Amino acid sequence: MTALKPDPERFFTTDHLVDDLSGRSVRGGAVTIFAQVVKIVAQFGVTIVLARILAPEAFGLVAMVAVVLTFLETFKDLGLSAATVQRATITHQEVSTLFWVNVGLGFVAALLMVPLAPFLAWFYGEPKLVNITLVLGIGFALSGLSTQHLALLRRQMRFSLLASIQMGAEILGMLSAVVAAYLGADFWSLILQRLVWSGVMALGGWVFCGWRPGLPGRLGHVRELLGFGGHVTGSNLVSLFVRNMDQVLIGWYWGATPLGLYDRAYKILLLPINNLNAPLFSVAMPALSRLADQPERYRRTYLGMVEKLSMVTMPCAALLIAAPDLVVRLLFGSQWVAATPIVAWLGVAALYQPVTYTCSWLFMTQNRTAEMFRWGMVSSALSALSIVIGLPFGAVGVAASWAVSGILIRQPALFWAVGRNGPVRPFDMVRAMIPSAGASAFVVAIITGLRMSPLLNTVPLGGTLVALGLCTVFVTLVCFAGLPQSRRALGDFRQMMGALMHRNANA
Repeated sequence: MTALKPDPERFFTTDHLVDDLSGRSVRGGAVTIFAQVVKIVAQFGVTIVLARILAPEAFGLVAMVAVVLTFLETFKDLGLSAATVQRATITHQEVSTLFWVNVGLGFVAALLMVPLAPFLAWFYGEPKLVNITLVLGIGFALSGLSTQHLALLRRQMRFSLLASIQMGAEILGMLSAVVAAYLGADFWSLILQRLVWSGVMALGGWVFCGWRPGLPGRLGHVRELLGFGGHVTGSNLVSLFVRNMDQVLIGWYWGATPLGLYDRAYKILLLPINNLNAPLFSVAMPALSRLADQPERYRRTYLGMVEKLSMVTMPCAALLIAAPDLVVRLLFGSQWVAATPIVAWLGVAALYQPVTYTCSWLFMTQNRTAEMFRWGMVSSALSALSIVIGLPFGAVGVAASWAVSGILIRQPALFWAVGRNGPVRPFDMVRAMIPSAGASAFVVAIITGLRMSPLLNTVPLGGTLVALGLCTVFVTLVCFAGLPQSRRALGDFRQMMGALMHRNANA
């Protein structure tokens, strides 16, 4: 791994990327997928270990503060990293100004944790939250230092370097958490994981991006960038409010233990999805932004990404819908069995949630962030209503209400909102998902039928889940092989793997 050469123009110009944009996207996608597979496997392993060392209450305590962390992290970024990537032309002084804005917001976010600490302790009735909140605030001051460095790497489509930094941060954070938990640190091990991650990301950004900020310019010179970022942040904050509202209300209404069960179930399903979304966003934003003036090529590129994402995520969600109890018992043990129905219902949400995230790519790369903000308000109101309706029925009721309302109401409305303008139409997105939806339906039906067989009762738990997983892969591939559209996508996957192997061979 080598740092970028300190040539100022190299960080800001993107003309050299257009000629090989497809190749860079394919190679970047291959590296991203490989890195995320490694990361997800590692996270599952660490989750299993920590769940067997720590009690559900420990996860619940950290989850109570995590909601606030997510809001302040978005506030600290202010959408300025996306603005740096999306802007067709940008200068050293503009990025320097954005850097100092991000640094300032990082320290403001850290200071805001001081008054929030006693408030959270009072709201949840948990005195331990005071110290937890204060310590976690340190991470904001660290992460604000590298926001623009990492954005410049994404702008230059340096995906291998970004993946290396992110994997290093994740692995070191996870290892520190496991060691601390083993030594008896209890919930502090989870806090240490977050702080180590923030520190390594900040260090990696400065070490491997050769750009160094100058003195800030006037905010008026970056007014357009601040406006773009403001709309992105407003939309994200509204979305985050509702996305975390379920955990806030469950923790307040039902307590730390039910929240711990819900949090772990949420992590099983939606954390891998989020892990795919963040790096894919890093690939999609620069690629689609460079194609904004080529509608047909833009449309093909986006729909190809949606199709491949659905082919990977939807069959996995189908397996979890059909065998949630096996997953919970194998990963966490019998003491977590109460999370089984929550996993099943969130599996329904996992069918469509990855594509939901990609719609933000269209809004941002088409410079429609004001529309994205307005739609976020509508979607959040619908999500909040579903959560409130399910709350009296416990964590299971919240998961069921949110998942069902999403597939029946929010997702169709989102497709209409994002597809009414621009080169990608609502039916285009539906058509890209149809093959994966059909394959997932077959997976649920066949796995459900196999589980009724008495032969599986004689097989150990791990062997049963492996057998069902292999069956899922086989059924999915058979379905895809029967459709010309999906066969082409499988060919693209082979090309991506070939690019990754070729890159590793030359490394």
